[in-house]
This record gives sequence, C-alpha cells and structure tokens, in this order.
Amino acid sequence: MTIRVLLADDQPLLTATFRLLIDSQPDLEVVAEAADGQRAVELTRRHRPDVVVLDIRMPRMDGLAATEAIGADPELSLTRVLILTTFETDEYVARALRAGASGFVGKDVSADGLLAAIRTVAGGEALLSPTATQALIARFLATPEPAERPELSGLLAGLTTREREIVALVARGHPNGEIAQLLTISPLTVRTHIQRAMAKLRARDRAQLVVIAYQSGLVRPTTPADR
Repeated sequence: MTIRVLLADDQPLLTATFRLLIDSQPDLEVVAEAADGQRAVELTRRHRPDVVVLDIRMPRMDGLAATEAIGADPELSLTRVLILTTFETDEYVARALRAGASGFVGKDVSADGLLAAIRTVAGGEALLSPTATQALIARFLATPEPAERPELSGLLAGLTTREREIVALVARGHPNGEIAQLLTISPLTVRTHIQRAMAKLRARDRAQLVVIAYQSGLVRPTTPADR
C-alpha cells in the first residue's frame, strides 16, 4: 500500500529535494506541494493524503495553525501531520503536539530518518523519544487547564488497569516492543490495548494519547532528582 504524502514548505529547493527522495521509494508518493499553510490545508482537503509534512514558519498561515485546521476537520481524521522544521524549540514542539501533530523532527534529519518518520506517522505511531520529545511534553503539558481535568479524569475512569499501565508507559516514551518486554506480553497485545485506550480517550493518534496522559495527571513530569 502506497503512503500518500503532501509537502508544505516555502523553500522550493528543499521541497523539490524532499519530493525526489520520497518519490524514489516504492511505498511512498508525493501527491501535492504547498508553499504556505493555507494552501496546505486546501490541498489536504482535496487530496486526503496519509501524511502532511509541514514546516512551521510559512507565509499566510504557519504550520501550527495549519495543523490545527487539519486536526479540527473530521473528514481528515485519517491524515497525520509531521512537523519538519529548523526551529526545534520547546515551545514549538509543545504547541505542535497540542495542535494535533503526530511527529516533530528537525530539518537536519537524515534522508533515512525522514523516510522512517513518514512511515512511522503513517502507521499511527508518534515520534516521541524518551530523551527529547517526552521531556518537552512533560514540561509544557503536565499542568492542564482546570476546566480540562474533570473531563479527562472521567475518560481515564473508563480505562482498565492494564490500559492505564500501558498508556503511562507510552507517555514515558517506550515503544511497543519495550512495553511488551516490560509487561511480559506480546507486541500485538500491547497494540490492541493502545488502540482501545485511544478509542476510549478519543485520541486520534499516539501523540494525543501522550498529551492526555500528562494533562490528566496519569503521568507526572520527571525532575532532575527523579532522573
């Protein structure tokens, strides 16, 4: 099955390079390109790609606003957003995840790294490493708005003990294989629990599952002393 990709960046040379790289893969195909966020949203609605690769700083509408627009459209619920940018600041990563992005990588990523990122996001996973992104989520998303806590607590009440345990491990950055080893269960069982938890928590992907885990208080941010 071919993964359909939309590229959005205001640097034509970079976009052309990414297109050549992606189109060289038998399982990937670039279906459209956009030079600004507004056009990216329009083309996403037209082509319904599996993955939208978005830069953050673009004219007319930036990548974060475009991510929010895509995430808010119920007809685009199967489209994943991968943020690709030179601005890997704490604030941008946190805002991108809040906006509904499934991944966040820098433009210094290797060719193989970018291809792997697209495939990972298309598969419903998120680019959340224990050492980097997970720490940013902990820092920026651990303190929810007061109005959000009752709703999130109610959703958490619907999880089984095992589902809560697995969601917590996901939020700490563990991939499915590690979770399976830690709990002595199969990776397929882990995936099934994660999918059920996502459905109960109304999370569209793994990134939002992690956000909810921190916002609800299921997982607390670590401190230097904890580490």
